[in-house]
Order: sequence, then structure tokens, then C-alpha cells
Amino acid sequence: MAYSMSGRCPICAGEVVVTQYRCKQCDSRVEGWFELSPLYRLTPEQMAFVETFIRCEGTIKRVEAELGISYPTVRARLRDVIRAMGYEVDETHPPTLTEADRRAILDRLDAGEITSEEAVDLLRGT
Repeated sequence: MAYSMSGRCPICAGEVVVTQYRCKQCDSRVEGWFELSPLYRLTPEQMAFVETFIRCEGTIKRVEAELGISYPTVRARLRDVIRAMGYEVDETHPPTLTEADRRAILDRLDAGEITSEEAVDLLRGT
């Protein structure tokens, strides 16, 4: 039985290293110290978010619908994933909204799909 692997120790949450690779087909083995991809730094919850994000082709509206969360929550989770992978998030330059984006936010507010607080956050780019 294969188990899912994380880059964190299940006992102390310390960073783990891979010291052996083994081929399922021919049973060849390679030993040494191998670095894991930054994706292995993610928690299971963050990995599930990344899988959803990819399945939704990076379309935040689709992620919102699939997870039942708001735009600001999707953005916050994405920033958390970016940081967990060891990258910096540029908080000084929020995305610029087009007039169509602004209108869509206001239409969602009018339809009751988002709260006024969420609309303000969206319009501010936060």
C-alpha cells in the first residue's frame, strides 16, 4: 500500500529528507540525500487547495464555486501556499481591476452572492 508523503515529519513537523529512491519495475535503488520539491512543504490542506486550483485552471471564480469560499479567502489561501513554498508575496502591488472587474463585483454584490465587506475587499484588491 502506498502512503502519501509530506515534507514534514509526522511526529515533530521537522523537515524530512529523501535518502533512497527505488524503482517499482526493476527494483533498482539509488541512495543519497535528495531535496524535495517546494510542494512537499505544504500541509495536506494546502496541497488539496493547490490541486483544486490546478483542476480549476487557476480561475479564481471556479475555485470559489468548487470550495464554497469567497474571492478574498481564495487569494489568502493562495498567498499562504506561496509563502509555505518559500516564495515571497508582493503585497505592495495589489492586482489592478478593470472596469469590467469592478462591474462584475458590484453585480455579485447586487445579486447577494457576496457581502458588502467582501465587495470592498475585492474592490481594494485585498
